[in-house]
Amino acid sequence: MSTPAQRLGGNAELRFDSLPPLSLYVHLPWCVRKCPYCDFNSYETRGTLPDVAYVDALLRDLRSEVPFAQGRKVETIFLGGGTPSLFSGPAIKRLLDGVRAELELAPDVEITLEANPGAVDAARFAAFREAGVNRLSIGIQSFRAAQLRALGRIHDGAEAQAAVAVARAAGFANVNLDLMYGLPGDDAVGAVADIEQALALAPAHLSWYQLTLEPNTAFERRPPQLPDDSVVAEIEEQGRALLAAHGFERYEISAYAQRGQRCTHNLNYWQFGDYLGVGAGAHGKVTLIDEREIARRARTRNPRTYLEQAGGAGCASDERVTSRPQAALEFLMNALRVLEGTPVAIFEARAGQPVAALAAARTTATARGWLDADPETLRATPVGLEKLNRVLELFA
Repeated sequence: MSTPAQRLGGNAELRFDSLPPLSLYVHLPWCVRKCPYCDFNSYETRGTLPDVAYVDALLRDLRSEVPFAQGRKVETIFLGGGTPSLFSGPAIKRLLDGVRAELELAPDVEITLEANPGAVDAARFAAFREAGVNRLSIGIQSFRAAQLRALGRIHDGAEAQAAVAVARAAGFANVNLDLMYGLPGDDAVGAVADIEQALALAPAHLSWYQLTLEPNTAFERRPPQLPDDSVVAEIEEQGRALLAAHGFERYEISAYAQRGQRCTHNLNYWQFGDYLGVGAGAHGKVTLIDEREIARRARTRNPRTYLEQAGGAGCASDERVTSRPQAALEFLMNALRVLEGTPVAIFEARAGQPVAALAAARTTATARGWLDADPETLRATPVGLEKLNRVLELFA
């Protein structure tokens, strides 16, 4: 009986003929209040936000990462958190100006900033737009008072609507709204009503995802009562039908976009592109052609430590992906989330191996109806999407 390593090509070296697209992720870790479901590296603000010192640290950190760009233009930038909209307009401008000084940006670079309705004002949004941010992602989660209280959010439905209006007034046409379902006390009527209110705001993109109880969160320690699987299935059926009827294409498990409005940054993640990561707790992934390796780089998580160490050797850890099985599994964990699938040619280029290395596991998954039989595409079937963890186990 063959082992997983034998099935996926043993310990043969990775081989890369070209570099994938490059993105930049910047982590801004502070928020007004830590939500009980949140497992991100985020911290409640205590006193004055150290935005000037933190931008200085980010730019020192970025300079240490520039060699990993390997001459590529940056295609997308994502300012995530935490709540990046807590930062001042001048701080975001200085950050993005500093990025431009260190790295070449693509002419059509997508620059996203995450915002929360409880941390919004018109002047700040206008300053973000002036600084070069051209896409906003607003974390609404729900418009319903009871669900917002259960999630520990600091805004209400009216403030969520007002945040979108402020974004429009500041000149943002490309706006994503985050919504959640499967919330405490949820049902199809309430979840669909959330979508209807979101649609009335005419977003370009919706991220609509199920609440899950993540490790090391308040919800894991004190789990709320969540709806059962039959209710969740009803919510998903009705919600997806409504979004499709309004022209939103579901292109990833939890991502829905109007035509031409897919999130390029997230697509680069899902298709195993490269990305630099700076900021407390940020992660990066870069392909190293000559070394025949993939570098996984992570920053120290504590903001105070990060402020002291950013740019120095002690701030970042570096782990290398060197084997075909590991590279293949990491690729598939991301790429199989994309509904239309990923061309085999992208797998071979970015996972550093021939697709034949997947043959045995792929045959089994196809026979079970979990993968599409198209030989030129790696694509999960609708059944496979629902059983994605089991699909991935075949390749582990």
